Amino acid sequence: MKSKTTNRIIKLLKPKAKPLAIISVISIIITICELVKPYIIKIVIDDYLSLGIYEKGFVTIGMLGAIYIGIVLFGNILDFVVTTATTMVIYSLRNKLYKYIENANVPFHDKTPAGTLFVRVTNDIEDITTLFQDVATTAIKDILLIIVLIAMMIYISVKLSLIYLIILPITVILALVITKAINRLYTYSKNLRTKLNVFLAESIYGLKLIKIFGRQYEKQKECEKLTDDFRRSRTKPTLLEGLLPGIMTILENLGISLISWACINHWLGLTLEVGAIYVFITYTKQIFEPINRIIENIETVQESIVSIDKV
Repeated sequence: MKSKTTNRIIKLLKPKAKPLAIISVISIIITICELVKPYIIKIVIDDYLSLGIYEKGFVTIGMLGAIYIGIVLFGNILDFVVTTATTMVIYSLRNKLYKYIENANVPFHDKTPAGTLFVRVTNDIEDITTLFQDVATTAIKDILLIIVLIAMMIYISVKLSLIYLIILPITVILALVITKAINRLYTYSKNLRTKLNVFLAESIYGLKLIKIFGRQYEKQKECEKLTDDFRRSRTKPTLLEGLLPGIMTILENLGISLISWACINHWLGLTLEVGAIYVFITYTKQIFEPINRIIENIETVQESIVSIDKV
């Protein structure tokens, strides 16, 4: 990103520094909630169900269930707050951009097509929205979640963690390769979408001139070609996007199968309680989500930076 653009973005974010800091803190709390949920189930399995008891001291299974439901609701509310709060930055940016276009001099409008300005206010702003809503609010949470999940897995069982770490690098490499291919195809598709939107905006604005010069047939053919090119450009990335979750699920289940097999056959002298095995498997499933998001967001950041420079 250009240094001038970076300074402008910092200037835009400065008045929102306190709310953004609060969002970061909320993200950390959400991470803690995600870790606590499976641990509550572990306590229920190992300390209550395996012993055939309903209460231990003054704590009952019902109380633990209520705490679990409370954590789920609390986490969902915090997620909603984070998503809503990020829209304030985009609201400010869109208004500033429109004000600039509105107050720009006539030579600026003479040399800048109306369709291009339309795309800046719509598509490019939406790309920046994705940066703030899907990346900025989840980046801290995801990185922290991965670190803490790995730490918790090692704490539960170093040996099981070593077995799982055989699968994890393969998963990350495959996800990176496929995601890079998807994003490259989507970049091409996005450029076609921009061309189509510019064409539509300029054609609609200049409809009177098109009719005066009898250019309806040519414009219709041009529209059909752009629309068809855009449709075709979405086919390959859509197929790959559908393939990626399937591959990730297979690798995830392969990792869980290895862990289960290791526990059943007591590989490397493994002896764990049922609850501990459950929480370890849950953490292995949870770790895939933040890894996927980070990989997907790498290209999102690059695309958003391009849009920020344009705006």
